[in-house]
Amino acid sequence: MAQKVTKEELLAKAKKPAEDAMVMHSFYRGKMQTLPRAVIRDYKDFAVWYTPGVAAPCKAIQADRDKAYEYTSKWNTVAVVSDGTRVLGLGNIGPEAAMPVMEGKAMLFQISWRCGRGGNLPGYQRP
Repeated sequence: MAQKVTKEELLAKAKKPAEDAMVMHSFYRGKMQTLPRAVIRDYKDFAVWYTPGVAAPCKAIQADRDKAYEYTSKWNTVAVVSDGTRVLGLGNIGPEAAMPVMEGKAMLFQISWRCGRGGNLPGYQRP
């Protein structure tokens, strides 16, 4: 016969994810990172990826805005944006306090749909 679980044991088990979250968020200093797709072997590569080479795709996009999907990561990038006023039942906790939730949402997009992520939060709230 199974041993009966006490209320205290259940409460302790329910608190464990929050305790782990505090340790892991501090350890990783956030959940997301941005890495380049392009090969960067030395500073000469920046002539292609930045200036002066980057002007060519910029001009192509200026001539045809749809080229942004071909020459940039716009084709698989999402923005997760919040001013922190309504966050997962936490209410108005502000943009900085909302960042762990927004990073978590960005993780879901990245893992589920292999999307990159744009910016997180505007850093202010409307009055």
